[in-house]
Amino acid sequence: MSYQTIHLALHRSCATITLNRPEKRNAISYELIAELLAALSEVAASDSRVLVLTGAGPAFCSGMDLDDLKGLLGRSPEQNLKDSETVAQLFRTIYEFPKPSIAAVNGAAVAGGAGLATLCDFTLAVPEAKFGYTEVRIGFIPAIVSTFLLRQVGEKHARELLLTGKLIGADEALRISLINEVVPAETLTTRTNELAEQLAANSPESLLATKRLLRDLARAELDDQLRFSVRENAAIRATADFREGISAFLEKRKPKWSDK
Repeated sequence: MSYQTIHLALHRSCATITLNRPEKRNAISYELIAELLAALSEVAASDSRVLVLTGAGPAFCSGMDLDDLKGLLGRSPEQNLKDSETVAQLFRTIYEFPKPSIAAVNGAAVAGGAGLATLCDFTLAVPEAKFGYTEVRIGFIPAIVSTFLLRQVGEKHARELLLTGKLIGADEALRISLINEVVPAETLTTRTNELAEQLAANSPESLLATKRLLRDLARAELDDQLRFSVRENAAIRATADFREGISAFLEKRKPKWSDK
């Protein structure tokens, strides 16, 4: 398959998916979501033993594409629900990917980009990387990603990240177990390959069985939580604060929130 927004390199020991919109800081577009889902399916069906997810250029993923973000203002409730289900499908596909996965975070990973970066089994990040769930700054809600974040860092850390919308550095992300390692930029590829080789040296059947075990242990809880999160993600888009937050962000001004 020919991809426009990502690059896929398939090798027996390791497959690498590179978000390939460096001029847009690898922002998430509807096209990128569709291509990423297709590439993940291709890797799952391939002989590759390990998946690596990374970004081209100075950023890993800056969040949603501005053009697509603007388009959210005019979508119907049915479209909003479908959009939310698609995002949930992408995040869950990465979280439940049948083969070991590594995110090599080469720069900023913000909002949806933070989700992509931290849902892999292993997350390696350069010291300059920044992580943040900034949805509350623009009147949005981190509904879908919160389901996974609570499981990863615990409630106190998740509340702090989600309610403040602040950005944190790689060292802080490591301290709260959002990532696994901080790796100098010049050795990120080498360290990623070393980890991929270590994983690929293990029993393929054992790796698949262990990933299946982890998936099945979480499945019932995730089913319920994601159904609820998808509805909340779609519902917030009908609010005045969402419309104002998106408009202010696109117009590069401070939002004027409604009084509650």
